[in-house]
Amino acid sequence: MLTPVPLDKAYRLLNHGPVVLVSSAHGEARNVMAAAWAMPIDFSPPKVAVVVDARSYTRELIEASGEFALNIPCRQQVGSVLKAGTASGRDTNKFTHTGFSVRAGSRIAAPLIEGCVGWLECRVIDEPHIQKQYDLFVGEVVAAEADDRVFREGHWDMADDDLRTLHYLSGGTFFTTGDAITIASD
Repeated sequence: MLTPVPLDKAYRLLNHGPVVLVSSAHGEARNVMAAAWAMPIDFSPPKVAVVVDARSYTRELIEASGEFALNIPCRQQVGSVLKAGTASGRDTNKFTHTGFSVRAGSRIAAPLIEGCVGWLECRVIDEPHIQKQYDLFVGEVVAAEADDRVFREGHWDMADDDLRTLHYLSGGTFFTTGDAITIASD
């Protein structure tokens, strides 16, 4: 079941550094790409940053629409994530190519990827210099949800190996989030 994530806890969906699927749409066009460089950057209002190459179709759609979603995939989606990261949306319908099913977001037009364990709906905060110079997009998180099997009460609990988040190394090699270690603070 999906559970809304309070916006003041939305950063926790990304602060462990998972691979994300960046989905975008403008008019009838839509696309998805894999990205390893995404992170939370502020709490209130919550903001994220993601690197999107200037040559990508996703970038074109983000610039046209002013919004994007960060979908947090899990281990059971690893093959599709790699396909999303190695094909071009200009040449291929990546939703057909990857087998991803989608659903509508609550606040933006970009599709959300089913089967993920977290979703952040974002509106671009226009920063032309950093977008052009560094391919970096800043987005304000306007809605956040998570799969309550792994994210409850503002915290990850990844006991199910198939639902652990992915982390990309290179050359088609991923690892998943490991076991939690909790230490009481003083």
